[in-house]
Amino acid sequence: MAEKKYDESSVQKLRGIEPVQRLPGMYTRTGDPTHIIQEGIDNAADEAFGGHADRIDVTLHRDGSVTVTDNGRGIPVGMHPEEKIPTVQLVFTELHAGAKFSKTAADAAYKFSGGLHGVGVSVTNALSERLEVEVKREGAVHRIVFADGVVAEKLKKLRPCPPRESGTSLRIWPNKKYFDSPKVSLSDLERIVRSKAVLLPGVQVTLNIEGPKETTSRTWSYPEGMKGYLTELLADAQPVGAIFDGENYVKEANGYAVGEGAGWAFALVDEVKGFGESYANLIPTPAGGTHESGLRDGIFEAVKSFAEHHNMMPRGIKLMADDVWSKTVYFLSAKVLEPQFHGQTKEKLSNRDAFKLVASMVRDPFELWLSKHVEWGRKIAEVVISQAVERSRSVQKVERKKSSSVVMLPEKLTDCEATNIKENELFLVEGDSAGGSAKQARDKRFQAIYKMRGKALNSWEVKREVLFSNAEIHDIAVAIGVDPHAAGSEPDLSGLRYGKIASMTDADVDGAHISVLLLTLFYRHFPALIERGHIYVASPPLYKIDIPAQGKRPAKKLYALDEEERKSIFDRARDDGIKTDSIKIQRFKGLGEMNPDQLWETTLCPDTRRLLQVRIEDRDATLAIFNMLMSKREAEARCTWMEEKGDQVEADV
Repeated sequence: MAEKKYDESSVQKLRGIEPVQRLPGMYTRTGDPTHIIQEGIDNAADEAFGGHADRIDVTLHRDGSVTVTDNGRGIPVGMHPEEKIPTVQLVFTELHAGAKFSKTAADAAYKFSGGLHGVGVSVTNALSERLEVEVKREGAVHRIVFADGVVAEKLKKLRPCPPRESGTSLRIWPNKKYFDSPKVSLSDLERIVRSKAVLLPGVQVTLNIEGPKETTSRTWSYPEGMKGYLTELLADAQPVGAIFDGENYVKEANGYAVGEGAGWAFALVDEVKGFGESYANLIPTPAGGTHESGLRDGIFEAVKSFAEHHNMMPRGIKLMADDVWSKTVYFLSAKVLEPQFHGQTKEKLSNRDAFKLVASMVRDPFELWLSKHVEWGRKIAEVVISQAVERSRSVQKVERKKSSSVVMLPEKLTDCEATNIKENELFLVEGDSAGGSAKQARDKRFQAIYKMRGKALNSWEVKREVLFSNAEIHDIAVAIGVDPHAAGSEPDLSGLRYGKIASMTDADVDGAHISVLLLTLFYRHFPALIERGHIYVASPPLYKIDIPAQGKRPAKKLYALDEEERKSIFDRARDDGIKTDSIKIQRFKGLGEMNPDQLWETTLCPDTRRLLQVRIEDRDATLAIFNMLMSKREAEARCTWMEEKGDQVEADV
């Protein structure tokens, strides 16, 4: 078979919405079409969020299509000044086209919204076999129709309408070939629509379901807002004390933008496990995120302060955040100026500042509320303390079992308090300075630190029988609780002490070398730990960048993993009008140079860190690469590889 020619013509560029149709799973959930319908609902909600609409109607038709209508401003229909096509056409046929990029300008079309990249409704269009758009704007009704993502009927003016009438209506026919199930989930659709009524006080939100004979309609309204909705969530669960609700937003720039903040309603329960819902700029975040962690921290600190002030803590018992959170039923809506989510489906908020923002907004008012309602405060504290006592007893039983073991843990290991491997984490750190900083920064309840001395041994060609002659490898194995084993074997992992084992090294060449040596050890002699998802690599930053305040834009403290990310942050700041000589950049020489707060926020905190799981996609290729890089007998192959690939290396030297 003739080898396929590879030249300039082999390189292709996907245009418009082609990337979405090629790889839909990168842009939406493909189990069913509910998420592409949600994109349309979210756009309508953004109009209401900005005060431009007071009605949202959603109709599920008998043929499986869905119509979303709002009485907002209507998508602009005039010719786009640069692209020379109708703006409404641009919005639906090009990725990264929208009005939600500029959020700091005084006249921004959308200051607070869930839209980040301008890909929402263009994804909806790409994955629909038909999409009809009607826009009421500037005294006329306009219509454009798409089929399989491209224009089927050009934009035209249908009829006049009263000048004061405006809005947008989308009718979406999802394309069955892109989804596992062609049907929109009615329960999910109802939850999405109902949540908008909770999040948008004063907005009428209606869901219509077309049946064989008649259409059923339901309109949601919550006069008590989040408190009324939380009452529904609680159902038969009786809250301890009462529901605490409130909202708190920044009124003057103080490190956060004016308007940022949160609204919430929560209650503690005794008989059931805690649960709840969270949203960021009206976008549901079922996987939680930093805003949810901020709520947890705010509630915890308030309850802890109350219990300590009233001398309620038993001797030897220490409260943990999970003692409170495991008994909390909550509803949270955060407003963040520039939200950052994990992935296009936006299931988890990742803004680091959102943690401190929400925590600070919640703690003081809840602590004041507890002080004013001492009887309820005592009942809440008793439930939380009871949870802490139960947890403490469980840990003590395990500790006694551990202390009776003949295995002595190495001195270089600073262990954690808990013993549940589903949450326990071990970080392998090199050097006294980095180890000391990591010990101060960690959460000692579930994070352990092992302090290595110098670089690990290259164990690629070390026989398993003599592996323990190296004291460092022996101590690491003892700390982990697993013996070395061969690939394909069935090792005994019953003694495994940590669910996550992470290499945490400096963000430079030496740090990368140490990390590679550790990965070699695990890949060669502890392969089951990689196969079962226990091995990770921490990603500490190389730079701290302080960007000064400018006008209404608050000052920012950002971190960059490498030189490329530093340049990207620097370029964005310059494009925003920040004077380059006012930007302060600090390069970390190592983990030991970072103070504990910085190391916690960037590398250890589960809510804000970047922790990369090690996975093997191609076993044969991985084995070949490790052998070429780590074998003493492959020096010639390494030299050839470096000559061919050396220009591709990006290293901080």
